[in-house]
Amino acid sequence: MTVSALTRPGERDRLIVKIGEIDWIFCLTLCLIAGAGAVMLFSIAGSSWTPWAAPHLIRFALFFAIMIVLSLVDLRVWFAMAYPVYAVGLVLLVLVDLVGRTSLGAQRWLQLGPIGIQPSEIMKIGLVLALARFYHGLSSKSATLSWWLLVPAALILLPVGLVAKQPDLGTAMLILMTGGIMVVLAGLSWRLISAGILGAVLLVPPAIMFGMHDYQRKRVLTFLDPEGDPSGSGYHILQSKIALGSGGLLGKGYGLGSQSQLNFLPEKQTDFIFATLAEEFGFVGCISILILYAAVIFMALRTAYISHSHFGRLAAAGVTATFALYVLINGSMVMGLAPVVGVPMPLLSYGGTVMLTVMVGFGLVMAVRVHRYSEITSGKGSLL
Repeated sequence: MTVSALTRPGERDRLIVKIGEIDWIFCLTLCLIAGAGAVMLFSIAGSSWTPWAAPHLIRFALFFAIMIVLSLVDLRVWFAMAYPVYAVGLVLLVLVDLVGRTSLGAQRWLQLGPIGIQPSEIMKIGLVLALARFYHGLSSKSATLSWWLLVPAALILLPVGLVAKQPDLGTAMLILMTGGIMVVLAGLSWRLISAGILGAVLLVPPAIMFGMHDYQRKRVLTFLDPEGDPSGSGYHILQSKIALGSGGLLGKGYGLGSQSQLNFLPEKQTDFIFATLAEEFGFVGCISILILYAAVIFMALRTAYISHSHFGRLAAAGVTATFALYVLINGSMVMGLAPVVGVPMPLLSYGGTVMLTVMVGFGLVMAVRVHRYSEITSGKGSLL
């Protein structure tokens, strides 16, 4: 199919053309990462498909199908749904605060009959869509520095505050950083960026001392000195470092990781699965997975670059930023370069909620690619 043919609306709206425009190499890379996760989950369960590996693969297959379906949805539909999705996510976050289910000391879930949902995951997609729609109709001058910037500030800080109150520091940080990256990509003035960075640095000490729960503050202090309580608060990170270091260049071998197989490593199937991978496959295995992650990020950013609409560019870039932050935060966490905040390694870790969010987000990225020639018009501020 030639480019000139794809620019004709009647041609590019055909289903067979849309399917052909999906980046199947991108899809294959996602499958390789999820497959590596299943391999590791099979290993740490004692060479058993249960309780983690089989559900992991079944979920990925289902969510992969959802991603393909979403990639065929016209970008103008995503644009129209941007504010409603954000509004639904915000209402659900308020409901979590009022009637949410408490689990492991945090009130993060809504129980709808037999189904439990985590509204903060909906907000990760909702915020990206809302900011992309807002900036789509904003002039470059207004995006750089104007009173219009109060709108994206409110769009970001409202969910961050509600999520932090649950408390869920990791997700709140991720939402805040994703929103910040999108505002910067939209053309924020470097003067404001510099002032924001300086303000954030100055606010860190009082935020740690007065704005955090006791257990959150303890995590930060443990990050600074994990050896101070090796059998208590520092146990997780010390065991993770042992697993990372003992793997060496090529690892101990598949199924031979003592830290995970003998259950020294906590949360080995979720937050610390990257440390498990390092122990069994060593430096080579870690670099291989990181190359796959880098390939996903590169291809998603390329999709953002080739989009003809500002909404498409920002939406794809926002989803990519969220994914990249997952990888960065989890990798830093297991290596002791960041506090333990409960952020999993996407597609590699066990867990359906984050995987669903990631795959829905990539459905949006693929929709931007498939409908990259779509023209979207909107009024100033894109609030109408």
